[in-house]
Amino acid sequence: MARTLLLALVQAPLAALLTMAFALAAIAVGLVDRTGRGCRRLAGTWSRLLLRLARARVRVDGDAHVAAGPAVYAANHGSVLDILVVFGHLPVDFRIIHKRSLYLVPFVGWTLWLGGHVGIDRRHPFRARRSLDAAARRIRRGTSLVVFPEGTRSADRTVKRFKRGSFSLALEAGVPVVPVSLVGVKDLAPRGLLSLRPGEILVRLHPPVAVEGRTPDDADALAEDVRRIVAAGCEAVARS
Repeated sequence: MARTLLLALVQAPLAALLTMAFALAAIAVGLVDRTGRGCRRLAGTWSRLLLRLARARVRVDGDAHVAAGPAVYAANHGSVLDILVVFGHLPVDFRIIHKRSLYLVPFVGWTLWLGGHVGIDRRHPFRARRSLDAAARRIRRGTSLVVFPEGTRSADRTVKRFKRGSFSLALEAGVPVVPVSLVGVKDLAPRGLLSLRPGEILVRLHPPVAVEGRTPDDADALAEDVRRIVAAGCEAVARS
């Protein structure tokens, strides 16, 4: 335990320096390239370096299941490492949905805004709905989104209920949902950053789930269908 804590105390300042350096670079790139693609590439490099610093190895399985066009990629949320894993290793250009309040966080919030990510004001339903409508229009124009439909990190290794909002978005935009199982994230950070340990994370992409023939009323059923696929992908690896 003492060794893990000492390592975390060494890693933390290095991670902070990397984050600040890449954030400044992303801000500079984002002011010139308003497509967000330059920021996305920088975020990928930043994430891979931080994962290497955390001694996390990442393997991707099923990259053939990347959707041919825009899609909503729905992943389980079990660890503080999840964002780094998807930014660093999900083989697709995407944006994320996040709390709008993150825009107020220096450096990180600024790069989210310049990178074209989707901020949702969850405290005001009307504003949240307007943001989701705008997100649906962006998806139809070709932008993929990554979502964590559990909303908050799972306290254990089980995949909790998926909330319907992200799936209503996919139905409104008329794009498939690609289930993504993040396997092993909880083992590497069971109690947050201070409990980091080395190991391997598997990113498993599943075949896209089509939304044709479904109506907005099917959002809950679609959420449960995708949740079962994501959970089965995690359980299958755990049993092997």
